[in-house]
Amino acid sequence: MSRRPGARQLEGSVSLITGGGAGIGRATALLFAEEGAAVVVADRDAVAALDVADEIAAEGGTALGLHVDVADEQSVRDLVDAAVARFGKLDSAFNNAGIAPPGAAVQDINAEDWDLVQRVNLRGVWLCLTYELKHMLARGTGSIVNSASVAGLVGNPGSAGYSAAKHGVIGLTRTAAAEHGRHGVRINAIAPGLTGTEMVRRLMAEGVIDPETATARMPLGRLAEPREIAEAALWLASPRSSFVTGSVLTVDGGETAV
Repeated sequence: MSRRPGARQLEGSVSLITGGGAGIGRATALLFAEEGAAVVVADRDAVAALDVADEIAAEGGTALGLHVDVADEQSVRDLVDAAVARFGKLDSAFNNAGIAPPGAAVQDINAEDWDLVQRVNLRGVWLCLTYELKHMLARGTGSIVNSASVAGLVGNPGSAGYSAAKHGVIGLTRTAAAEHGRHGVRINAIAPGLTGTEMVRRLMAEGVIDPETATARMPLGRLAEPREIAEAALWLASPRSSFVTGSVLTVDGGETAV
């Protein structure tokens, strides 16, 4: 975790990151800590969350690793309460936890797979947003970033459940932003393109994603690095985006431009 020169963007703040044990969430937790935040690293894999928290602490940062099941209301409530109890406040949050179901055409989707991806990727974001807002609204300040996807902006053949959930995240983000901008809380979303995470590489190995086809349609011609998505989350979470709310920041190598 290298330190960057200059004033740190999140100095003295407290950030909560779900899905923080791996991939984009891990990269964001490390970056937020570099930028001066005390980071609550939450993941359904408690060991992974603790490992990232330990990694931050080893570099001189402050972090707390916690288990969360974002589809379970009590688990989310306990997570946010624990974060505030430990650090006294919550300044920003990155609702990043999500799953990718097996690929299937609309008519072939298993109902259980459909329900699971909605519970985690949409209900989970809503639950996190709900309990984060309770604390932020009481203080009259805060920034929340929700993880959407380019699949939330365009059709995503073979992954209708995932695409539907991510479209829902964008609608939820915009509505919440419209409700709470005057209360001092900003709410935005990120729409990453294909990123070199463990989940994406698994889908490539399973044949769900063809890497050559996927990168061929991107003007930049490659997958994103998790750190590149984390940088976008940092900007939205920080005061540098102080006049931005209700927006969807697309970080996709130009995929949706063509």
